[in-house]
Amino acid sequence: MVELIVRILINAAALLVAVKVVPQIVFRFGNDWWKVLIVALVFAIVNSYIKPIVKALSFPISMLTLGLVAFVINAAMLLLTALASDQLKLGFKIGSFPPTLNADAIVGALLGAIVISVVSSLASLALSPRKLL
Repeated sequence: MVELIVRILINAAALLVAVKVVPQIVFRFGNDWWKVLIVALVFAIVNSYIKPIVKALSFPISMLTLGLVAFVINAAMLLLTALASDQLKLGFKIGSFPPTLNADAIVGALLGAIVISVVSSLASLALSPRKLL
């Protein structure tokens, strides 16, 4: 249970960094910090349940592209999080998605996925130090 709470807090921090760094990602949460935690929870659920299925189904493509399709999968999971957040009226958007999926939203999702991956990896490494060798 503690691991899940730490994971959600790491996702929340990574999402906030992505909102600040990537101009296409907009999150209007005002003073409602609970919205950040709900979006982080949605992101954690999407990454926990949907991402493994998509990665397993895309394994042949992943072999052909030497794993570069993982960036596209992470961007798709971020877009799915934005879609779910729109349904819950939390104010998390990527470009003009939802409702319009255009090149701006796709580029924003790709950049956001890279930023979130880097920040969450560094935070996970800092919070649970392991031997690197």
